[in-house]
Amino acid sequence: MTTSREQLGDFSSIVCLKSIIVGMEDALGEKATAISLIAAGRARGKKLAAELGLVNSAVSLEDATSKVAHALGKDGTRLLVLDKIERDGGTIKVYTQETICSAGEPQGSERKCTFTLGAVWGALEAILSKRLQGKHTESVLRGGTHDVFEFTQLG
Repeated sequence: MTTSREQLGDFSSIVCLKSIIVGMEDALGEKATAISLIAAGRARGKKLAAELGLVNSAVSLEDATSKVAHALGKDGTRLLVLDKIERDGGTIKVYTQETICSAGEPQGSERKCTFTLGAVWGALEAILSKRLQGKHTESVLRGGTHDVFEFTQLG
């Protein structure tokens, strides 16, 4: 039997989550925190893809995008708004808005998305059954219209 939060449910404040991230950065350093949060996000993304029945399925990238967007968006966990996923040659680009990482940050902040990048990364790896390398390439904090994550296949 698992313990549930009968009054508060599954969600908590973005303020608390950001405090956890900043506290980890203070204790572990930015690089170790980023590695840890990306790994945690990837694990979450893979689990999400499995929960949505997207692993080893013949679903199109468009259909997978719709399901992931719903699960992570305003009707799901509210991690982000996922606008689109597109292939650009050998690169997959994921366009997001309202990410946890940009919330409350001043314009010009150098903050990168870590857990959010990892969650999208893990979901894509599970959906595509391929190992990927990911990076955060554009940010709403630095003039972009979206937080963009780019993925390329390894090996």
